[in-house]
Amino acid sequence: MTESRSESAVLPDPPAAATAKAPHLPGDGAIWVMVLGDMIIFGAYFLIYMVHRAMTPEAFLAAQQHLNVTVGVINTLVLLTSSWFVVRGVCAARDGHPERAARLLCGAGACGLAFIAIKAYEWSTEISHGYTVHNGFFSFYYVLTGVHVFHVTLGLLILGLCVRELSVPARRRISFVEQGATYWHMVDLLWVVIFGLLYVMR
Repeated sequence: MTESRSESAVLPDPPAAATAKAPHLPGDGAIWVMVLGDMIIFGAYFLIYMVHRAMTPEAFLAAQQHLNVTVGVINTLVLLTSSWFVVRGVCAARDGHPERAARLLCGAGACGLAFIAIKAYEWSTEISHGYTVHNGFFSFYYVLTGVHVFHVTLGLLILGLCVRELSVPARRRISFVEQGATYWHMVDLLWVVIFGLLYVMR
């Protein structure tokens, strides 16, 4: 009888095991409302940018030539790398490796800081050359990239909270980490669109 109890104590709970492996939407409804709201706001501003560009295409194209595409590509690669760290971090958290997950999220955060530093360098370079908000194209450039940097900064705070969550054994809510990852991926997606509109599209 004692042996039977000992064996049953170490067996996994079937419903819990099935739930852990079942596919589900990461995070909860609140984070998706926030993400979709941000996407709609950015989408409206993207549309306004396209309308203004269509009105004065030559002026926009001439100003666009002054952007450093190489810097834009580097920043894109930096954020894509950060997303890879976040994906691996979520996988590690789901697999029961909170320490590894925290290290991976810290790697994503380091990429986010690098992105902001590179963007600050790019801003200072453009301003030193006289390209300010008084230029039609650059007014959109500074607003779009500035609001995006704000979102990256907020994303860094959220990643920090996720790392804190993983470092406290009594907490370690996978859903919280998934919500942070969802927000970070939105930030990366927005940058890909911004990069395409401002740096690539001719």
